[in-house]
Amino acid sequence: MASLISKAAVLATAATLLTITACSSDSGSTDSASENTDGRGPITYVEGKDTTETGVVRQIIDEWNAANPDEQVTFKEQSNDADQAHDDLVQHLQAQQSDYDVMALDVIWTAEFAAKGWLVPLEGEFALDNAGILPATVESATYNGTQYAAPKNTNGGLLFYRSDLVPAAPTTWDELNASCTVAVENNIDCYAGQFASYEGLTVNTSEIINAHGGSFVGDDGKTPTVNSPEAKAGLQALVTAFESGVIPAQDTTFKEPESQQAFEDGKALYLRNWPYVYGTAAKEGSAVAGKYAVAPLPGVTGVGTSTLGGYNAAISAYSENKATAADFLRFLQGEQAQRIIAEGALPPVFGSLYDDPALIAEMPYLPALKESIANAVPRPVTPFYPAVSKAVQDNAFAAIKGEKTVDQAIEDMQAGIESASSN
Repeated sequence: MASLISKAAVLATAATLLTITACSSDSGSTDSASENTDGRGPITYVEGKDTTETGVVRQIIDEWNAANPDEQVTFKEQSNDADQAHDDLVQHLQAQQSDYDVMALDVIWTAEFAAKGWLVPLEGEFALDNAGILPATVESATYNGTQYAAPKNTNGGLLFYRSDLVPAAPTTWDELNASCTVAVENNIDCYAGQFASYEGLTVNTSEIINAHGGSFVGDDGKTPTVNSPEAKAGLQALVTAFESGVIPAQDTTFKEPESQQAFEDGKALYLRNWPYVYGTAAKEGSAVAGKYAVAPLPGVTGVGTSTLGGYNAAISAYSENKATAADFLRFLQGEQAQRIIAEGALPPVFGSLYDDPALIAEMPYLPALKESIANAVPRPVTPFYPAVSKAVQDNAFAAIKGEKTVDQAIEDMQAGIESASSN
């Protein structure tokens, strides 16, 4: 949950973005991934700092270690900073070091690492049984038609709404727009989201463009596809929402915390945010405690499209114990580990857990989140993600600020993606 917020740090500076994208290519190691495929023994699992109250990662590793005394897993805990975690992985993989066997990758890193030849393709003896795994999460772990990682935990956007002011959540943008009269009558804003010029804007823009049937890159992760009538219709809907006041101009300064605060202070009828807000909005001091509910995001004719978040686990091409690593991936996807993840308040990838009455009692947002993830689309799956995201957010921001027409913004977005993919 909160880890997804920190993912905005991936887009630190334009110079960093160019550095990262310039070295992304398909020219990475091609031999190492096929070595030591039957290797068994101790392995190291690498992930950013475990901030869950229950210590999810250590619980999972303890369960594995109890059952596998000869193939113990050691947890290498990285920084909680997404940039630092990414760079640490890159340094070890560029040096072809074998000490990182299984790595937790932000979903936006998976294609980059796969394209560089750093990950073991999960096919043949390494293929996973994805039965029961939410399909959208598998898509996020797939690059150029090949699965390279095991979805571990996921995330999806939700629509929080004032249940004391509207009887039910709108399922379409037209319904949401029409209901904004309620906000006017109560002297509050209608909609709050994340529209500052950062990663959150890429997420919010992707959701509305995807909901209109648009996309950003082709299946190869390189060919730009955003210059389409569908993408233009999506961005136009966003621009119109700003022009009409459905989304107030101040939202161009909002990231997750600011939009969350506006809703919890009782200043917005609707909020697009992540599931963690369900708990924070109920705390003492919240003006909306007991007065809100959640639903999937609205779309064009029905339920909309959420942007997918979360982490995938992948095997390093340089691991010397790949067979053990593959079994650990299967364990991470199994119901036992996935239940630990869910009980730690992280959205699991094992679909049936969203229907578990005991979990729903603890986390009432689970049914809405399951529907959100069922309709989710990963952020552009491309080895050039940081630069692609920069092209999306820069041009979307110019459009909602009225500095570019929708047509110009989309054309420039297409050109930016093409430039990123050709470097």
